[in-house]
Amino acid sequence: SVNKLQDAFATVGVQNPVDLPQIVVIGSQSSGKSSVLENIVGRDFLPRGTGIVTRRPLVLQLINRPANTDTTDASNKEATKEPENPNNADEWGEFLHIPGVKFSDFNKIREEIIKDTEAKTGKNSGISPAPINLRIYSPNVLTLTLVDLPGLTKVPVGDQPKDIEKQIREMILKYITKPNAIILAVTAANTDLANSDGLKLAREVDPEGSRTIGVLTKIDLMDQGTDVVDILAGRIIPLRLGYVPVVNRGQKDIDSRKAIAAALEAEKNFFENHQSYKSKAQYCGTPFLARKLNMILMHHIRNTLPEIKAKIQAVLAKYQIELQQLGDPLDEGLNSNANIVLNIITEFCNEFRTIIEGKSDELSSFELSGGARISFVFHEVFASGVKSIDPFDQIKDADIRTIIYNASGSAPSLFIASTAFEVIIKQQIKRLEEPSLKCVTLVYEELVRILTQLLQKQLFKRFPGLKEKFSTVVINFYKKALAPTNKLVQDLVNMEASYINTGHPDFLNGHKVIAAINDKYNQKQANPADPKTGRGSINNLTNSNPLADVESPNTGFFGSFFAGNKKKKPGVMEAPPPVLKASGNLSERESVETEIIKTLIQSYFNIVKRTVVDMVPKAVMLNLVSYAKEELQRELLQELYKAEVLDELLKESEYTQQRRKECKKMIEALQRADEVNLL
Repeated sequence: SVNKLQDAFATVGVQNPVDLPQIVVIGSQSSGKSSVLENIVGRDFLPRGTGIVTRRPLVLQLINRPANTDTTDASNKEATKEPENPNNADEWGEFLHIPGVKFSDFNKIREEIIKDTEAKTGKNSGISPAPINLRIYSPNVLTLTLVDLPGLTKVPVGDQPKDIEKQIREMILKYITKPNAIILAVTAANTDLANSDGLKLAREVDPEGSRTIGVLTKIDLMDQGTDVVDILAGRIIPLRLGYVPVVNRGQKDIDSRKAIAAALEAEKNFFENHQSYKSKAQYCGTPFLARKLNMILMHHIRNTLPEIKAKIQAVLAKYQIELQQLGDPLDEGLNSNANIVLNIITEFCNEFRTIIEGKSDELSSFELSGGARISFVFHEVFASGVKSIDPFDQIKDADIRTIIYNASGSAPSLFIASTAFEVIIKQQIKRLEEPSLKCVTLVYEELVRILTQLLQKQLFKRFPGLKEKFSTVVINFYKKALAPTNKLVQDLVNMEASYINTGHPDFLNGHKVIAAINDKYNQKQANPADPKTGRGSINNLTNSNPLADVESPNTGFFGSFFAGNKKKKPGVMEAPPPVLKASGNLSERESVETEIIKTLIQSYFNIVKRTVVDMVPKAVMLNLVSYAKEELQRELLQELYKAEVLDELLKESEYTQQRRKECKKMIEALQRADEVNLL
């Protein structure tokens, strides 16, 4: 049978991952959808009542199963002839939500449908999109898959939600929009076909009518002298699959428990004896509808078979890969567990090293990762941060002048004090410690990122205890390596500050700096000031040398140190103020000395920055990155390769165990489906 695909999934008890063709039953409320289904099944098993009775999708899988030929009991033979008998060994139903339970009493099936519906929707008139899956095995049915949906309604009644029409419409569209769905549009024949809600909705998703079949119910209730011949001939609303008229049991027949077998016989007699239909009675009635649906479904599956086969094989490959990643259940035994942990540790450390070295097989073309990010920290983040430090953004010319005077001590210096240069440069070198330590932190964070990346693998999802322990051990290992790394980096900066090597080959010679500054000032003196800007000139210098600055009668050694000094009375001395701060403009001598100090500071600070930018990454690599590459495996073995913790580490998550079972079931079902020959 072409429907063995459905059986392949149904027998294993898994949700079908492939969109197989199925027949979706739609129509207005009380148009007779449920009665049509019961007539097809030949059993009275669906809930009855007024208003919305079908409040959840009912996925009805009819499976033709030959009668048991070994049974000779007369009661069973009688039961086969009389389908209304609720008990029959050859007919039963099974619900997907109660696996393994057979319902031979079809009254119990009705009760279970009502019970499960109320469990999801309550006892009011609300609806739920969660389907009820029911399989019916019987020798009296043709293999079909039908979906019974709530009837379309316009106005909320009682305690129904205000948007009940929208909810039902969206639910129906979800099913009939699928290209593999065959739409069974049920319409009462005693109403205007142009107002059929089912046909209207079907036309929205199937405008050509290529996968819609019309069912006309209540033919026997039409006014005398009217018929549906024009509709059947396709002259009103044509459908490529045509229309089938049926006669269901009326409410009176249902209340009097009229047997479906008797109802089908009455339906047959109606069409054979009706003036309008007797010439084509063989194309009317429920038995013809069932055969037509079976034929349409078979033909539809044959057309979609290549696509279905390809989808089955693709999904099968996907589940096989997932099952392989989930791994086989673990064998009991200490040696086996020890070998697994040892292999995991070895594989983890190998991947850790390859990611840092950039030799991984999973190199990304989308973003930087692993060792490349560490390199980015060194050569972009850290180097740019250090190079952007300006030694003069915190210390101004006036501050340098103050330090020069302080460095002279109690006697005015004849030459520029080297002490002032050393004091300032050491202060600036100390500023390099903060970005250097920040560099260590950033590299630590990149190592944590690599750890997180490795722990995302399926293996660690399988063993959550192992993942947690791995994370704890590796993070603690990183943190232990941080202390000596920070110490080494601090020592590098302190080394630079502890000894100022003025003999460095790249350092500007002091005499050359003084000569260059003098030439600069002499050039300014040779060029008189611009009368408009007043720039470009300085006061006359003794012997054209600003360092030979001679004080004027009114200017002492500290004469320019203060601004706006009050004129002192002759012979009157005042005690110096408690705090002496520079407030005046720099004199020519002070300007020259300050310029010399700044030039020397800039020259030496550039040397130190180059050294720090070069040495700090080496220190971080030595004490943190390379140390982790070489010693991490030893640390993991020491902490994890212990007999007392092996069982706890290799305890599989419930998700993994459940998912493995699901994958095995799905693979079994897909393999069966893949073996089905539908040609």
